[in-house]
Amino acid sequence: MSILVTGAAGFLGRTIVQHLCENGAAVRAIVHRNRPSFPAGVEVFPIASLDGQTEWSSALAGASAVVHCAARVHVMKDDAVIAMEQCRRVNTEGTLNLARQAAAAGVKRFIFISTIGVHGIASDDAPFTAESAALPHGPYAQSKWEAEEGLRAICRETGMESVVIRPPLIYGKDAPGNFSSLLRAVNLYLPLPLGAIRNRRSFAAVDNVADLVRCCLTHPSAANQAFLVSDGEDLSSSAFIGKIAVAVGKPSMLLPVPVSILSGLAGLLGKKELVRKLSCSLYLDIEKNRRLLDWRPVIVVDEALRKAVAQ
Repeated sequence: MSILVTGAAGFLGRTIVQHLCENGAAVRAIVHRNRPSFPAGVEVFPIASLDGQTEWSSALAGASAVVHCAARVHVMKDDAVIAMEQCRRVNTEGTLNLARQAAAAGVKRFIFISTIGVHGIASDDAPFTAESAALPHGPYAQSKWEAEEGLRAICRETGMESVVIRPPLIYGKDAPGNFSSLLRAVNLYLPLPLGAIRNRRSFAAVDNVADLVRCCLTHPSAANQAFLVSDGEDLSSSAFIGKIAVAVGKPSMLLPVPVSILSGLAGLLGKKELVRKLSCSLYLDIEKNRRLLDWRPVIVVDEALRKAVAQ
């Protein structure tokens, strides 16, 4: 197979490219600014921007599948309207433009990396499944959900197959965002007031996400389906931090501050939403993956964390 991977220079994209090459695929890597060292044989296609006007014809020529990882994740503007416009331009318009051109070029299957955020910020007392209601939280999740809906419509019209994968927090070596912040705090032995949190959360090692992508590229039962992905091991936020500390060989400084007090203090500092994200439950049911694809996570949390912190 000749597979086009967007966002190939990013944290998830690099791992997917590596996994696909190890499994004998011919990979075309789409990069924006950075151009990391790819395995031998990977074709590199630079693009200036990702939006509704991007021209994909040369990169798509002869491609049999697309794995679309590229996205606008963080918007530094506080203005909600501006944030929504920027996310839609890349995540919705950019995705659907690529999908239309992929279908026209004869691409058989389009894998779209979405987000668990399309189901909401918290799963409460029952896990999310791939069929849970859509309650997108924030501009990023909303733009991803709109892209999912548009992608399904394009595939119905053209016959191209789609696969949607919705991960929670993805972690691994050089992971950005929240995992990087937690790892830095543990390494610096910073006290974290999260010891009293007893929630239930799913996480996804980058190797598990990449392996599910590999499976979905060829499995007949993956066509036109949506899947959630996780390590299959749900943990509290404090337990996950504790496992990070074990992996780096340092004690964790988790202070048992009651969530009610933590939330009140956070409200005074304008960080109440952050505390809500850390303290709520967000866990996933990935039984559909086993049932339809005979897929199970290829790496467990402890091993994945050891790989993530290795020098």
